[in-house]
Amino acid sequence: MLTYDELTGPERELWDAFPEGRRVDLRTGVAEEDRVAGGGEWGPGRTVRAAVIAALLLGAHATERPGAVGSLALTGARISGRLDLAGARIDHPLWLEDCWFEQGVNLFGAETRTVAITGSRLPGLEAGSTRIDGRLDLRDSLVTARSVFSFHPEITALSLIHAHVSGGIVLNGAELSAPEGWALSAGGLVTEGGVFCRRGFVAHGEVRLPGAQLPGGLFMKGARLEGRPGSRGVALALDSAVASTLNFSGGFTANGTVRLRGTQVSDNLTFEDAFLNGTPGNDGNSRAPALIAMHLQAVDFDLTLARPPSGTVDLRGAQVSNLHENEHSWPQTVELDGFVYGSIKTAGANGERREAVGDRESVARRVAWIRSSPGYSPQPYEQLATWYRKAGHDDDARRVLLARQRHRRRALAPAARVWGHLLDVTVGYGYRPWLAGVWLLALTLLGTAAFDAGSPTAVKRGEGAPFQPLVYTLDLLIPIGGLGQRTAWYWTDGTLQWLAYALIAIGWILTTAVIAGVTRTLQKN
Repeated sequence: MLTYDELTGPERELWDAFPEGRRVDLRTGVAEEDRVAGGGEWGPGRTVRAAVIAALLLGAHATERPGAVGSLALTGARISGRLDLAGARIDHPLWLEDCWFEQGVNLFGAETRTVAITGSRLPGLEAGSTRIDGRLDLRDSLVTARSVFSFHPEITALSLIHAHVSGGIVLNGAELSAPEGWALSAGGLVTEGGVFCRRGFVAHGEVRLPGAQLPGGLFMKGARLEGRPGSRGVALALDSAVASTLNFSGGFTANGTVRLRGTQVSDNLTFEDAFLNGTPGNDGNSRAPALIAMHLQAVDFDLTLARPPSGTVDLRGAQVSNLHENEHSWPQTVELDGFVYGSIKTAGANGERREAVGDRESVARRVAWIRSSPGYSPQPYEQLATWYRKAGHDDDARRVLLARQRHRRRALAPAARVWGHLLDVTVGYGYRPWLAGVWLLALTLLGTAAFDAGSPTAVKRGEGAPFQPLVYTLDLLIPIGGLGQRTAWYWTDGTLQWLAYALIAIGWILTTAVIAGVTRTLQKN
């Protein structure tokens, strides 16, 4: 146990101020001398042992003055030794500002009040399984991974695994640095007041919050995540997390994969004006995915990016009520199988959001969007057609379904592809039945003109109706029933006779195609 006589001058000042919660400021007032980056050179007049801080927080000087609340508030100090409070129960807030730490801080399994270490430099903060009744504030601090704690298989700068914070976590302007490991490891984190990583927040290394419970939301507006180099290339992992809001807007930059597999967002997920950059693969050419959001659930999903993602976007199995997009939303490859949305709104040059329906250019662009997905899957086409129907644009829905059949045809056997082409040009797979009428009219005009120029021979002289080129042509094209012309006349001219045979064959093909196409359409509907 430390005694008062063993304390240095700065430590005695801190000791005396603790019961009243007074702040002890060891800064000189000279900007160059007070730079925290040079804190390792601060002498005894600005040095406080970590053991003294721990002793005060653990009750070594518990006498409180009437009308005052005890707290430890220290500014501009060099903290020597390791501040080890693992498993402790701490009843006083900790306020450290512009301090330089010789070694890391260990709060593993502790129960404490507000912990604020702002504008400081410290080699690692371990707060796994910690319960903080208040907020954790690391604004403008630099947390590095030079100190490796035994609780992690990976090098970690800031650990909040299974921590519970009743207030918010404030990392605005902070820098977490673990380029070869985890800048932030917070699997299973529960925080009720939100996580704020804005105003220049930078993370070198992977930011991990799998399974986190964030009812107050996660706000990373303008943040920069450098991710981990190499083939893994993950910048942010939020798998299976539950949050009210996820805000990655205002120039948010992820140099690595953003992973949101199974994430549930009860309100808004936004990447407005963000930059999503998948890291290069081992071959130097391919890139890791820019966004993986398989089985994501969100109400509003805003993907109005500042520029197109440099890696793939994977939305397989995702469900959103409102999808917001712009001209930069989609890369060359998008995984869409199972993606369900209630509406699509496109942001224009003036920022206005509207549902872009009712024009063929919109349909062609969205079909190209679906075809950017590897392989063939009918679901993205059916989902898009459903949206067009709900918007009251049945013609656009039919265009999408026709595009689905054409895409599917590529995977068929040669014979099936031939039949598919025939259905396409004759009736548009049943979605354009009027094409059969166009073919019928064209062939009728052709046959009428050709047969009118010739001289047919009656099968039985003096019997039957006189020859009528138009009726004769229709009798050839219509395979069901008869108009009495086809059986009453024949041709000695070989060319016209072969034309007659061709029209009979084409008539059967048209009839079969119409029946097949209409039947398929009725079955799908």
